[in-house]
Amino acid sequence: MGTPQTRHSYSGQSVLERRAERRALFVDAALTVFADRSYAKSSVTEICSTAGLSRRQFYEEYSSREDLLMAAYDAAHQAARDAVAAALADTTGGSARELVTVGLTAYLDAMVSDIRRAKVAYVEVVGVSERVEQHRLGVRDEWANTIEAIASNVPEVRAPACGWPTAMAGFIGALNGAAHHWSMDEQRPPVRALVEMLSTLLFALLIPSTSEG
Repeated sequence: MGTPQTRHSYSGQSVLERRAERRALFVDAALTVFADRSYAKSSVTEICSTAGLSRRQFYEEYSSREDLLMAAYDAAHQAARDAVAAALADTTGGSARELVTVGLTAYLDAMVSDIRRAKVAYVEVVGVSERVEQHRLGVRDEWANTIEAIASNVPEVRAPACGWPTAMAGFIGALNGAAHHWSMDEQRPPVRALVEMLSTLLFALLIPSTSEG
């Protein structure tokens, strides 16, 4: 997966820049260790060794492995947010189907292009503690609000009959479940297959069938 980091020249950097670099090293190390060994079987010592940093430096940045787990989880989702925003910015005025495909492709590419991100975001973070679960649900709600905000600006989209909160909870649950299964599969299908399956589901929620039986 990853290799221990060895570059720590802080010459000319401010205190904030040094701390940001250390945190980035710890997050990258956490992704490697949690994905390789699992969060439950990992240790601060292993994380520090992989990052090439000391335990003292770890505890200057984080109170616990759980804090670092949430930081790694947040970093993965921030990469996905940035990817989705950039992709949609180049798709101004697209149809609902196009926006769904472009948005989901950008999201999944960002989240699963590095299998460490996928394992942390969909496997290792699940069921760790009530605190982590609440944080995970908060991130889910942020994505639900993002999808609703984007979809609400597309004329052909109609609010789901069950309401946005329920529809988005169902869709994101399906996405998380599919990505979880995908990340644990030794013979993973192409990401394109995930996009096709999930875009069909999301499009059905956003553009309900108007045909009469």
